[in-house]
Amino acid sequence: MAYKIGPDCVVCGACASSCPASAINEGEDKYVIDPEKCTDCGTCAEICPVAAITK
Repeated sequence: MAYKIGPDCVVCGACASSCPASAINEGEDKYVIDPEKCTDCGTCAEICPVAAITK
């Protein structure tokens, strides 16, 4: 199951630059994770400064 970015996202980009699978891209109002590319490594959730990324 891929990680998801919730509404608390502050669009800082930390998750996108840390994703080893390049599964995170900027959306309209927050970053979004492509579930087809996400490898469930958890790096994005660990680095998110506002804990907006969950499983």
